[in-house]
Amino acid sequence: MREDRVHVMTGNSFAISDTEGDMERDPRTPTGLFSFDTRFLSRWVLTIDGRRFNALSRDDMTHFETRFLLVPGAASHYVDADVSVLRHRSLDNSFNERITVLNHSAEPAAFVVRLDIGTDFADTGEIAAPKRRSIQATVRPEQRELRLRYARQRFCRETVVTTTRPAEIDESGMTFRIVVEPHGAWATDLHVVMFLSTEVGRDLRFELESHRRHVREDMRADLREFLDRAPELVAESETLGTAYRRSLLDLAALRYTPLAYTEPLPVAGMPWSMTLYGRDALITAFQTLPYVPEFAPAVLRMLALDQGSRLDDRYDEEPGKILAGIRYGERGAFGEDATTVYYGAADTTPLFVILLDEYERWSGDADLVRELRHPARMALDWIDEYGDSLGDGYVRYQRRNTRDGLINQCWKNSDHAIVGRDGREPGFPRATCELQGYAYDAKLRGARLARDFWADPDYADRLEREAAQLRQRFDRDFWLPHRGAYALALGPDGEPVDAVASNLGHLLWSGIVDAGRADEVAGHLVGPELFSGWGVRTLGSGQRRYNPVGSHLGAVWPFDTALAVAGLRRYGFHREAARVARGVVDMAAHFAGRLPELVAGYDRQMTRYPVPLPAGGSPQSWSAGATLMVLSTILGLAPCGGNLLVDPALPEGLGRVELLDIPGRWGHADAYGRDRAAARNGQRPLR
Repeated sequence: MREDRVHVMTGNSFAISDTEGDMERDPRTPTGLFSFDTRFLSRWVLTIDGRRFNALSRDDMTHFETRFLLVPGAASHYVDADVSVLRHRSLDNSFNERITVLNHSAEPAAFVVRLDIGTDFADTGEIAAPKRRSIQATVRPEQRELRLRYARQRFCRETVVTTTRPAEIDESGMTFRIVVEPHGAWATDLHVVMFLSTEVGRDLRFELESHRRHVREDMRADLREFLDRAPELVAESETLGTAYRRSLLDLAALRYTPLAYTEPLPVAGMPWSMTLYGRDALITAFQTLPYVPEFAPAVLRMLALDQGSRLDDRYDEEPGKILAGIRYGERGAFGEDATTVYYGAADTTPLFVILLDEYERWSGDADLVRELRHPARMALDWIDEYGDSLGDGYVRYQRRNTRDGLINQCWKNSDHAIVGRDGREPGFPRATCELQGYAYDAKLRGARLARDFWADPDYADRLEREAAQLRQRFDRDFWLPHRGAYALALGPDGEPVDAVASNLGHLLWSGIVDAGRADEVAGHLVGPELFSGWGVRTLGSGQRRYNPVGSHLGAVWPFDTALAVAGLRRYGFHREAARVARGVVDMAAHFAGRLPELVAGYDRQMTRYPVPLPAGGSPQSWSAGATLMVLSTILGLAPCGGNLLVDPALPEGLGRVELLDIPGRWGHADAYGRDRAAARNGQRPLR
């Protein structure tokens, strides 16, 4: 998101404006007020006597509340202004803005306050070029109300704007003709309700007071409780402490409750992905188990509810498959794209089983494992029945929806992300390497669940045999002796795609890597081809299609790097893991603690700072989770029965780290770690 934009957000609702608080359509950025994949305000512009004001300061109070202080003229004239304006904005299930005009002179002052209001009800998928819609505007002066409505068959969206002060209301806004006493103030509250269907008879004055109370009391209390439930971090490194708190705040902001569900779970992130993405939610829930364990059962239950049950080419649906994402906008509702409930992902299904097992290890929640036995077994069946489309024992993907389904259905899902060292792309169906690692891990974890909770030892034995066979087969077919690495993928005829990519980190994380190969794999992850100094490049430099600003062809994704850090530690490469973890912490320091979705793959020595890419959003749930996963990994946190194991290996410069009251089946436990090299050498901790 552009740096000259300001946002408030809660759940999957958000408002993006300029630095003065105004909202106008911009084809590059989803400016306006959005909820459930629809823009409810595309124009919200304040003028005083026909002039726009400039921002003197801004106070971002919480993720759902901010204030703008505006004055007329350029910066050199601020001190002489006789009038200033305060805009106090908040967002819950509705949008509220209090506009206060302050008269600083010794005489009464008359002003014409105008708020231009408009909407295009654009779907988030068409921001660059919204289609023309017939908007019905209804003015109700006696109720101080402007209604903007769009209907297409049964699909209806409505924006209702009310004011607490008398106004001249027309179809494109409200005008207030006011007189402000000497050194006095005038204020009005603008309240915007977003309806997904037409509702009448609502007392909007009651809703305004309800909104204020909800923001002032409920939402602030909920945020405090969310932060209080998380473990307390005591760190000598200010950088780490800032990144930790920023990650928790972002995760709190990114919680939403789907229409047909009751528990909050994480949306993917701002601004393009403010909805449930299966992959992002599963990984975020895994990353945050020691911190926000309530995400995991909510994500698992929600995804189980929408698990694939039939063959449907339009939505890439297959029995047992876990969905890729949900959209609520008009395009999906009318089949103009396949995103309403879309299943085009080959990794979400094994990740579902992985998260279920890991959650039980942390929580001891055997009831959930038994409750989700059928969805978990369907997911395991999908791996063999539909995932293995060629019958060669590998999970592959090829889109069923050839019109607008995703071409690549792994996490690197851009069209040209899977390429060989020479730049050639394999045919379909494709078997990317990390999918095999996930399948291997899912089978082993499924075997544990079957033996310990489902009373099915024969099924457990079968899964373990299949996992062992997959591991042996994978090492035979994917290993590239001349590269000292595993192939990025196999094509339909078993031909290897010989690129070196960040997927190697996922292989270590899954445990599928043969112990005899681990040295070479780890060497690639921390070598100059993949490690930029900030994180692991998605595609190694020096290969034909490498592009440091290509999302999946050379950029660095924090979540991807966090998995590599965890994989390195799993295989005992503690110093290497600490080195990469230090890069992630240093990256966070350049962004006030908030890791962006991705940064350019430029070498750290070249740019001296991490370069964010416009394709990435911020905040993002799995980027916030990446900070937490890196912290868990360097502390060596691992559940073992009723105990929490701690095996710290901290990067140089972090000093002492304490994580207190870590929740789990043990109740609450503390973890301590220390940068021994820094202590030994008398170095000061990283700032």
